[in-house]
Amino acid sequence: MDLLPLADEPAPERSDAARNREALLRAAQELVDLCGTDGVTMDAVAARAGVGKGTVFRRFESREGLMAALLNRSETEWQAQVIAGDPPLGPGAPARDRLLAFGHSRMELNLLHARLIEAAGRAGARSYAASSFAAMHVRYLLGELGVRGDLTFLASALLAPLEAIILVQQTERDQLPLEVIRAGWDDLVRRVIRED
Repeated sequence: MDLLPLADEPAPERSDAARNREALLRAAQELVDLCGTDGVTMDAVAARAGVGKGTVFRRFESREGLMAALLNRSETEWQAQVIAGDPPLGPGAPARDRLLAFGHSRMELNLLHARLIEAAGRAGARSYAASSFAAMHVRYLLGELGVRGDLTFLASALLAPLEAIILVQQTERDQLPLEVIRAGWDDLVRRVIRED
């Protein structure tokens, strides 16, 4: 027997709508891989997915919405690695190693998707859920490490250097190699956790 959704729960997606959504996201990702975010248009995505342009607009409303959906998909995959992936990013490693792996992985992900984040514009601003997940995870690891003080503030301080806008400025404008940025972040972590 099928149950009706709760009042604040979205209705289940029809199977044909889910297939269309997946085909559109796959087509958009293929275009990003082939020609970068600038080469992704609603027309190109529709043609590659074999649907009408109206289907793309109905599903994502705008190009920014489509880019945000690609970001959300990537974020979901990354979160799954943090929650249940291999150590040290996933469970099974000491908290310090997990924290360092988290920062390195987040840097790489944000640099990889920097143009996609930019193309998503306002729609690509990190969702509350994504930001909350990262902050919660860092707070948890700081707690596991016995760090004292305002863990919410300390987590925010550790997350700020991992944002795409800062990383792009450092790697492109300042021409800093990623290894230097990674070493700087590791030093910040050591200071926060008071490791000598």
